Amino acid sequence: MAAPAANLKINGERLWDSLMEMAKVGPGVAGGNNRQTLTDEDAQGRALFQSWCEAAGCAMGLDQMGNMFARREGTDPDALPVYVGSHLDTQPTGGKYDGVLGVLGGLEIIRSLNDLGIKTKHPIVVTNWTNEEGTRFAPAMLASGVFAGVHTQDWAYAREDAEGLKLGDELSRIGWRGDEEVGARKMHAMFELHIEQGPILEAEGKQIGVVTHGQGLSWTQVTITGRDSHTGSTPMPMRRNAGLGMARVLEKVEEIAWSHAPHAVGAAGHIDIFPNSRNVIPGKAVFTVDFRSPDLSAIEDMETQMREQAQKICDDMGLGVEFEKVGGFDPVTFDKDCVTAVRNAAERLGYSHMDLISGAGHDACWINRVAPTAMVMCPCVDGLSHNEAEEITRDWARAGADVLFHAVLESAEIVD
Repeated sequence: MAAPAANLKINGERLWDSLMEMAKVGPGVAGGNNRQTLTDEDAQGRALFQSWCEAAGCAMGLDQMGNMFARREGTDPDALPVYVGSHLDTQPTGGKYDGVLGVLGGLEIIRSLNDLGIKTKHPIVVTNWTNEEGTRFAPAMLASGVFAGVHTQDWAYAREDAEGLKLGDELSRIGWRGDEEVGARKMHAMFELHIEQGPILEAEGKQIGVVTHGQGLSWTQVTITGRDSHTGSTPMPMRRNAGLGMARVLEKVEEIAWSHAPHAVGAAGHIDIFPNSRNVIPGKAVFTVDFRSPDLSAIEDMETQMREQAQKICDDMGLGVEFEKVGGFDPVTFDKDCVTAVRNAAERLGYSHMDLISGAGHDACWINRVAPTAMVMCPCVDGLSHNEAEEITRDWARAGADVLFHAVLESAEIVD
């Protein structure tokens, strides 16, 4: 298939204006966004996106998980569509670009094709995946996971938020539960544009990350039990301090991750101490250890080491310990041809680029199970994301969308 001409580019100013307009929906308190999934603000963002897609001549599809599919027809009615997209939902203190850039970058492809009068053999479908963030309803990438057959729809509908509200009920409440069977669509390929959410591209001075792999992930919830007792009157030799046991385990987590350098990482982000009182020695500590690596064997080894060393620490301290695997997925290797299309696009357009392993999970990681998939990344300032101070430049957004444009066109095939 012929490569797109190097002078084909998206309208960067229009893309930026769309990002800023979407950021007005569900504003945060510090310049970012709070547009959590299946809230009224999410419904408003969806409606705005739909209005833009329909103005661009697209037909909107909606499945039973609320996934949105804006379709621009191709010239071959039998050709499978090329999908492009990400998510519009945000963290409670999220930025203006995480996920949104990928959705509106896909919309900008449609608008630019319309401006240029270009037809493609394959239809192009811009997608907004429901509940990518997983903040309100765990786990993350939930609807794309149902689409890919990782989760059942009934299980997803039953997920509850902190107030006990069910995902299925909230999807109906905001009016975005469709009739289409989830996962029934077949794809020729899928591409996702995303900010890096890490510091590597900016540090290396590269405009584009060609994502070759996605890290695998292992979440193990560890519960350490000791005995609540008075901090002032309990002699040091008689204490059974679950908090101290947790601290010693977390030191081992750090050592274990370093032992698999340079690509492995590990930490505990979720931590609860009980009874969490100033003058009571903790009798219980519950925390989740998060190990990630692009190498499945490394993840398995880190998990095994952590369990063995945590058990020994707790045995030596007279503490109880239990382990529960509460989440995870295997590393992802993205489709070779799709990755090559992204790399070729960056080279054709003259953008500096490097291969990159995604440190975060994305909808593309699940869709890769059912269709050829790849990702494009652009830098973000200081690698900061999941924070209202998240920032990118207009030039980074434009470059990422240009590369996305070319990779999608190479896959969708321009019709002369």
